[in-house]
Parts: sequence; C-alpha cells; structure tokens
Amino acid sequence: MARPIAEEEEEKPLDPAAESVRRKLVRFMMINLGILFLAVMVVIAALVYKMSRTPGTASAPVTDVQIPAGAVLSGDIVLPVGAKVVSQSLSGNRLSIDAELADGSRAIFLYDIAERRVIGQFAIRNK
Repeated sequence: MARPIAEEEEEKPLDPAAESVRRKLVRFMMINLGILFLAVMVVIAALVYKMSRTPGTASAPVTDVQIPAGAVLSGDIVLPVGAKVVSQSLSGNRLSIDAELADGSRAIFLYDIAERRVIGQFAIRNK
C-alpha cells in the first residue's frame, strides 16, 4: 500500500522563508515561556516569604470570652484618679474607653476583657 501524500509533504524540507518564520516563532515561544517561568518563581518566592515571616508582626486574634450560662462577668477597670468616662465602645473582647483626665486632657484606654487588664493608653492632643 502506498504512503499518503500528506506524509511525503511533511518530510520535504521547508523553504528558507518558512524556516525563518518557524525559527522566529520558536524563539518567541521560548522567550515567553522563560518570562512566565520567572513570574511563577517570583510569586512562589513571595508566598514562601510571607509564610516564613514571624507571626509577632500581626495583631493577636480576638477570641470570645467563655462565660457559663447564668453567670455574670465582673471585674474592675482601673483608670487614673480623677478620670471621668466620656464614652465607651465595645468590639469583640476589646473595650475602648474615652476618658477626661483630672488635668482636663483626654485619653483613650484600651481594655482587654479576656485578659482583664488595660492593654493600651493613647493621649489625645490638639496640634
């Protein structure tokens, strides 16, 4: 049985113009694959870097305080002498207290309910 005509045409060498175009396309494809490979490596390196960073830079997650049914949570929040509470705000386990101090200045106290302690004090100053 004779070979098909299509196979015979594939075996013939390409003319110089077609061969030049084929070489350019192969070179273009290799350059683009190289750039794609580098881009994927950069993304992987960025992910590895983010995963290896110390967790101390991120803020601690807020957890819920577990209170038994029927029990009342109580405790003391110690503010400076003469401080008056102007307002408060609750977010998760954090309580923000806006207070006017004895000298007339204002400050915001950040209280952690789970730890039952003041974890931050921020003075409010006018420029």
